[in-house]
Amino acid sequence: MKYPDFYNDVQTIQLYDSLSHFLGAIEEGKIDITYLDCVKLAGHSCPTVAGAYLMALKALEKLYTGEIPQRGNIHVAMKTPENEGVTGVIANVISFIVGANGIGGFKGIQGNFSRNNLVSFNVPMEGEVTLTRQDTNQSVSLSYNPSMVPGDQNMMPLMGKSLNKTASDEEQKLFGRLWQERVSKILLTKELWDHMITIH
Repeated sequence: MKYPDFYNDVQTIQLYDSLSHFLGAIEEGKIDITYLDCVKLAGHSCPTVAGAYLMALKALEKLYTGEIPQRGNIHVAMKTPENEGVTGVIANVISFIVGANGIGGFKGIQGNFSRNNLVSFNVPMEGEVTLTRQDTNQSVSLSYNPSMVPGDQNMMPLMGKSLNKTASDEEQKLFGRLWQERVSKILLTKELWDHMITIH
């Protein structure tokens, strides 16, 4: 499987997954979530997927200062309805990272390790997404704006040609490269993270 090299350079998110530990799925329950994992989940790499990844990373740092985040212990709330804009994409990526599911999620084992009913939509808040620890009720609300990392000026015309099937193979490949170059800048330019992501 081939993919852009920069995926491997994105900071990994490390968590402890008690369910994986209990069932022997992952030794000691220590799990690494990578940007590539989220690309596989979403089926694509874009500024939205990148932003969801970074919001999860920043939220977990805030909620678990000095300790490893506990996967399956976090509720994810979204400000907007699930079918509005990119809300569903953001929710899917963040909930995957933190081990949260909606009504259809894992119901647990004798009252332990449940992952269901941990995702909510259309919740009033100041930010776009709020993550809440279930053990302490500590919350963090975040918003994301990648507009300060614009794409190449040729990207949108090439997208149009690619979508209406008038682009050559070379133009199609160039569009893909330019698209991923913007995603790379979002994920790897750490000094911009605090400007793109607002913690409310």
